[in-house]
Amino acid sequence: MHAIALGNEEFEGRNTAYLMEGEPLTLLDTGIATGRTRGQLHEGLAEYGYDVPDIEQVVLTHFHSDHAGLAGELQRESDATVYAHAADAPLIEQRAEALADLDARRRELFAEWGMPEAEREELLTFLDSHQEIMGEPADVTTIEDGQRIETGEMALDTLHTPGHAAGLCCFAFSTGDGTEAFVGDTILPVYTPNVGGADVRVEAPLEKYLASLRTLIEHDFERVWPGHRDVIEEPTERARYILDHHRERTERVLSVLREGPADAWSVSAELFGDLEGIHVMHGPGEAFAHLDHLEDAGHVERDGKEYVLTGEPDLESLIPSA
Repeated sequence: MHAIALGNEEFEGRNTAYLMEGEPLTLLDTGIATGRTRGQLHEGLAEYGYDVPDIEQVVLTHFHSDHAGLAGELQRESDATVYAHAADAPLIEQRAEALADLDARRRELFAEWGMPEAEREELLTFLDSHQEIMGEPADVTTIEDGQRIETGEMALDTLHTPGHAAGLCCFAFSTGDGTEAFVGDTILPVYTPNVGGADVRVEAPLEKYLASLRTLIEHDFERVWPGHRDVIEEPTERARYILDHHRERTERVLSVLREGPADAWSVSAELFGDLEGIHVMHGPGEAFAHLDHLEDAGHVERDGKEYVLTGEPDLESLIPSA
């Protein structure tokens, strides 16, 4: 297996795609649909003696453009089979109804979060201006949790790990050292994946993401290969760290609510300060994910757009250690 570093200046920095040799020649994730990334992918393939027409399978961890943007173009040039979870397939295929539903859900939630109209319009303009990085639509063969995908080098066992995205999947495989996995954006080595804003289709996003972290902890992988940057050598500890991080973030959300009712936008301002670009969506989205989790547990109530603290939760029972 070979890691191919890809640029991603539009969002979160360097992406990583993974090439598995043999038959069928398989690429996991593709990078964003920009000329720079396209060139880097071609160079990465050429380093190992391949070109795009040689690719027989493309496996996608989730629908975000920095992971799936070039999938349609690669499929057109190679006739490769493109695999993705059924929850994300309609967006990768760029079905009109799915894209319209996503846009409508974003607009609805931006208002519910209390995002001021000026920032809302600026964010929507930003999102519209980046439509081209989605690339061409791909014809997707859908996969589900537990499904095995054979590659030339290894068998990939699908683990559905929603939260950051509805269809986010990890792919476990055996090595001489034990079991490893490609994890997309389920856990990352430098920062914590956004929950709540990255995919507004996800219901109970924090609850689902915490369950996905526990799935990784239960598997206790030897190492994992993320969708951004470098290998994570101690993934179980990294997943536990992110669990602790969200417990601490919940405490910070509670500290805001102790001062009085607040909407997601106001809580985000306390957590993250001023935000720009895509983070204008990610900040209040993450605040919302925590507020929603507290509401589901009965510790806050909604009054219009604002959340009111009704009790003091036991954080350990709300987000148990693992």
